[in-house]
Amino acid sequence: MNDQQWNTLVSVVRGEAIEPVPTAFIIDSPWLPNWAGHTILDYFTDERMFLEDNLKAIRAFPDTMFLPGFWSEYGMCTEPSAFGSVCMWGEDEFPFAKKVLLSPSDVERLEKPDARKHGLLPFVIKRLKHLQPEIEAAGHKIRFAVARGPLNIASFLMGTPEFMEALKTEPELMHKLLEIVTDFLVDWIAVQREAFPSIDGIFLLDDIVGFISRRDFETFGLPYLKRAFSADVTVKFFHNDAPCKASAPLLAAAGINLLNFGVQHTLTEMKAWTNNRIALMGNIPPRDVLAEGTPADVVRSVTEMLNALDDKSRLIVSCGGGMPPNAPTESIQALISAVREMKR
Repeated sequence: MNDQQWNTLVSVVRGEAIEPVPTAFIIDSPWLPNWAGHTILDYFTDERMFLEDNLKAIRAFPDTMFLPGFWSEYGMCTEPSAFGSVCMWGEDEFPFAKKVLLSPSDVERLEKPDARKHGLLPFVIKRLKHLQPEIEAAGHKIRFAVARGPLNIASFLMGTPEFMEALKTEPELMHKLLEIVTDFLVDWIAVQREAFPSIDGIFLLDDIVGFISRRDFETFGLPYLKRAFSADVTVKFFHNDAPCKASAPLLAAAGINLLNFGVQHTLTEMKAWTNNRIALMGNIPPRDVLAEGTPADVVRSVTEMLNALDDKSRLIVSCGGGMPPNAPTESIQALISAVREMKR
């Protein structure tokens, strides 16, 4: 993100009036490499390709923001790799991390990784260090420390069904697991901030939050998210494109001030459930409209969404989740243009 974009983002988070309403997209490996004409594995393993693909997107869509910006990631393998997960790679497939905990009792032997040395984490930092001069020469800075959230990482370490069941059957062990994961996340965020002093935001992604009740979120979600977001930064950005109704009223208590959510709920509902205390980023259907619809479908969806909204403060128009695979240039541009042409 360049300075103007960052200032716009901060203004939205603070509730200031922005005209026109800004647009932004989360972009990473499910969309960017294929859109740019490369395979996912090439994107992960070639620093020059990573840089050029990100710059290509920035130049193709100069009127929008890409978050978190130059996202140095290895899909869902990034954080689980530090815990020893076997990472599986295909030439043009999303990578997958195998579970390392075969039963809840295995948590007893789990150790907190070293965020400076373990798994793929040093590669995340080194890629950005190598490319930082060119990123900054292009007018951008590294703004966010990025990680998967506590429940998301725990679900990869155990397997999602097993983790969800253990929340009910082995709550003490699951608290121990989440404490280890969250301690690791605090370290990992600190390592990123130390490496890049330009970071003034945290971006955490955790869809598992959407699959638990409000009571379980209060017990197993809120305290660990609050710790993970505890660093003193301006923007605390959370992604959960699973259902948000149970957790939405409590997200501000975790320190979150920017939320990217899914298509299960309307902007009006989310504004009410968050008491308009959190800036919202969404929520055009990513697959059905942005990826598979026509540009006219996109314009219609944007128009209907914004016309249904009385209060357009604390709003960034995007899709309901990350940029979907196969989203075409024409549809992305249609969304950006439709928002710019609408008056507040």
